[in-house]
Amino acid sequence: MNSLHVPNPNGQVEKVPGTGKRPRCESIMGVRVLSTGSYVPDAVVTNEQLGQRFGCDPSWIVRRTGIYERRHVLPHQATSDLCYEAGRQCLESAPISRDEVDMILVATYTPDTSFPSVSCVLQDRLGLVCGGMDIHVACAGFMFAFVTGAAYIKAGVCRNVLVIGGDINSRIANPKDPKTYPLFGDGAGAVLLGKADPEYGLLSYTLGSDGSGKDMLVRPGCGSRLPPDAEVLASGQQYLQMDGKGVFRWAVTILSESIHDVLDHAHLTLDDVDRFITHQANIRIILAATDVLGISRDKVQTNVKWYGNTSAASVPIALDEAVRQGLVERGKYYVLSGFGAGLAWGTLVMRW
Repeated sequence: MNSLHVPNPNGQVEKVPGTGKRPRCESIMGVRVLSTGSYVPDAVVTNEQLGQRFGCDPSWIVRRTGIYERRHVLPHQATSDLCYEAGRQCLESAPISRDEVDMILVATYTPDTSFPSVSCVLQDRLGLVCGGMDIHVACAGFMFAFVTGAAYIKAGVCRNVLVIGGDINSRIANPKDPKTYPLFGDGAGAVLLGKADPEYGLLSYTLGSDGSGKDMLVRPGCGSRLPPDAEVLASGQQYLQMDGKGVFRWAVTILSESIHDVLDHAHLTLDDVDRFITHQANIRIILAATDVLGISRDKVQTNVKWYGNTSAASVPIALDEAVRQGLVERGKYYVLSGFGAGLAWGTLVMRW
């Protein structure tokens, strides 16, 4: 497909990052999802509460985002706490014992600490005898972790891999910014991957990155570039910053085009897919891409209305809900897609 070029506010035509030449698609067969799990904190934050804080009409938040409420952690909770609950639930419904789990992969950009990794904390808390690794690709992180886990199994490195996506966005979103703070919530979701017959698995997947859009969605402070000194904290650079309009148009484009890429590679059509489970960034992004593709909205899993954008947790939470609602059946085709800061994206179509 050709790159997307759009006029900027000055009337000049510019390329949208991430919409040029995209990575090729590949497949990983012989892998399946054995079980799922998810967890969101108990504390519900409504639009009415945020409206009082920011002095805005709660309906304004709904019109911009489609979000009515979101969940925030309590002061004593950290990312590993959310991931533990999702992982525990996933393992309790699994058809294998915990001794058979060979690897934990955790997708997060809000770890408890810079080190050790969240996966190491979970290895101990979940009572597993295995290695662990964190994967940091922001909102696309779960998709990268999912594909990595599948590749480990296909290569014979692991028999079963626990993949978890979890983030606490309420700790890195600016509580004084009415444009970004209402978008985000906290949560975690998990899947357990294992071996399957050759006809099941990832018929096609693509993982992509475009660092030319790195400044469109970024948390500039508290890393090695800008350590958390007094000046950085006073200027609010410890919080995420987003070019909302730029991210919106990029997300709609990359979501719709990457779905076309994997379906073309798998020799499938949109009609062959039973359900689309995408990153829950903003209902307007999801519906815009749905309309571009011509997908019936009844086939698209959404929960952003109740949870907001939970970053790396959004796809596995939505997947777990689809499973528990009886919307996922053996032998049918499902599309999963995540996209976000990097810019980075991951999309796949799998036969369940």
